[in-house]
Amino acid sequence: MESRAGPGTRNGEERGMTAKVTVKDVERVAELAHLELKPDEAPRMLHDLNAILDYVAELNELDTAGVAPLAQVSELGDAAAGVLRADLPLPSLDRAVVLAQAPETDQVFFKVPKVIER
Repeated sequence: MESRAGPGTRNGEERGMTAKVTVKDVERVAELAHLELKPDEAPRMLHDLNAILDYVAELNELDTAGVAPLAQVSELGDAAAGVLRADLPLPSLDRAVVLAQAPETDQVFFKVPKVIER
């Protein structure tokens, strides 16, 4: 992806780069993800991805100097005070009962159709 430096600095640090996605980038990502984009989809994806990057660049402009780092949102408010259940080991489902309900098994595992072609 091509990139260009953003103007100025914040808190003594250089501001992040604003990357712009190209049609070539969209095609390469689609190829890596094994997606077949129709000809009219690539320009839409290009627009959407660049809009996302523009929004992230806007967020990077916010002054977060006084904001404590956060690993996950459950650290906010009362979430860390016991809203989540305890992680306790519980008995598993009976394999014979579960496999008896499956459309196809080998008596040990579920058998499922292949969904990824490479």
